[in-house]
Amino acid sequence: MRLMLTGADGQVGWELRHSLAPLGKVAAFDRSQCDLSRPERLPGIVRGVKPDVIVNAAAYTTVDKAEQEEPLATVINGTAVGVLAEEARKAGSLLVHYSTDYAFDGEKQTPYSDDDTPHPINAYGRSKLAGVAAVRQADCDHLILRSSWVYSARRRNFVQTILRQAKERDELHIVDDQIGAPTWARDIAEATAQIVRIARDERARNSFASGPFNLTAAGATSWFGFAEAILDEAMRAGLLQRAPRITPIASSDYPTPAARPKNSRLACERVKARFGIALPDWRQSLARCIGEMKPA
Repeated sequence: MRLMLTGADGQVGWELRHSLAPLGKVAAFDRSQCDLSRPERLPGIVRGVKPDVIVNAAAYTTVDKAEQEEPLATVINGTAVGVLAEEARKAGSLLVHYSTDYAFDGEKQTPYSDDDTPHPINAYGRSKLAGVAAVRQADCDHLILRSSWVYSARRRNFVQTILRQAKERDELHIVDDQIGAPTWARDIAEATAQIVRIARDERARNSFASGPFNLTAAGATSWFGFAEAILDEAMRAGLLQRAPRITPIASSDYPTPAARPKNSRLACERVKARFGIALPDWRQSLARCIGEMKPA
């Protein structure tokens, strides 16, 4: 099986390099090799690879900056994704694409299901929704994996930010009224590999069905609870000599250019029923991630 991976230098993409390798030959492209801000170049790249599966881990993810750069975010997260989907349809390939909890407005009181109607409240969410719409319009074989609060031991993310600030400040003020499931990039990548393997067999049996699937860690917490856990695990791993004071605040006390949903919880029963996947509790994966970061 030939696989094409975009965004190979990102949080999930870097982990996918390893998790997809046992499935076949992986042609991994970072931004310098496959820039989704230049969608006109994508057909030539895809046709050169001739992939059986395209895994698109590339995205514009700077949520606040997207408020000023929505056209660029929409090209990368929307237009370019549509081009990949069209190429997948023409080649008879499977497209795996990632979506986000920011597709929803956060007003629901219970976890969002796979089929709940999206209603993004920021530019980033709108740009990601445009990509999902483009995939569906292209009508290629596809799987859309929706995750939330992604972190890893590399690149810029909430874990890295908290660890950096913990060394610079005596007190941190963290939002406590937004709830979601922090999800380790490695868990997403390993689940993706299992999903692709099963989807390959389904397609061979002509039993494959496209669709969206929520894919997040088990459990939920606030950004404040996430930060507390990061500091606890970092102290345990010896990454910090001391932990700063941490104070919970409301979203209104920390205004940002982009609005965030208050409820980012996603129900993941469908991905378990079809693919047998249930990601670990978020605390368990966070401990593993930070444990790998501790000094030798």
